[in-house]
Amino acid sequence: MEMNSIGLIELTSIAAGMEAADIMLKTSDVELVLSRTICSGKYMVLIGGDVAAVQSAVDAAANNLDFAVIDTFVIPNVHADIFPALSGHSGTTNLEALGILEAFSVASLIEGADAAVKASNVRLIEIRLAMALGGKAFCTLTGEVAAVRSAVDSGALVIADKGMLVNKVVIPQPRPELLSEMI
Repeated sequence: MEMNSIGLIELTSIAAGMEAADIMLKTSDVELVLSRTICSGKYMVLIGGDVAAVQSAVDAAANNLDFAVIDTFVIPNVHADIFPALSGHSGTTNLEALGILEAFSVASLIEGADAAVKASNVRLIEIRLAMALGGKAFCTLTGEVAAVRSAVDSGALVIADKGMLVNKVVIPQPRPELLSEMI
C-alpha cells in the first residue's frame, strides 16, 4: 500500500479511541500506523494510505465519535522525515542549530512538524507524542540557523492557528550534550 498521506484522530476517551481505530480500518483501505493511549487518559489513532482513503476513514471516525474528538488531521503528501521521527529518532548525529516546537495536542504538533520540514532545508530529529508529557507533544529539528528559524516559524504558525502552541525555540550552536538528551 502506498502511504503518501497520514491521518490522525485524537480523542478524550480510551474506549472511543479503540472504536475509532476499528471504524477507520473498516471504512477504507488504510494501514494502522499507531493506535495507543496517551497521557491524561486520551487516545490517538494514526493511519496511512492514499489521500481519499485516509480522509474517508478519519471523517467516518470523527462523525461517529464527535462527542470525544479533540482534534483530527489529514496530511496529503506527508514529508518523508515524519515516519522516522515518529519512530523515536531519525539517526541525526550532528546538531547545527536546534529548533523545538511544543504543542498542547498530538495532532497539531504533527501538522506543525510536517509544515516545518516542508518550509526549509532542515532535518527532523524526533517527534515525541504525549507520553510522560501531560498530553503535550514536541518535535526537534536541526539545520542552518536561518533554515531552522524559518522552519520553526512555519510550524509554529500551523500549531498556533489551532490555538495549541505552547512554545517555539531556536538554539544556535547548541552544546553537543543536548543531542544525548534527545536519544
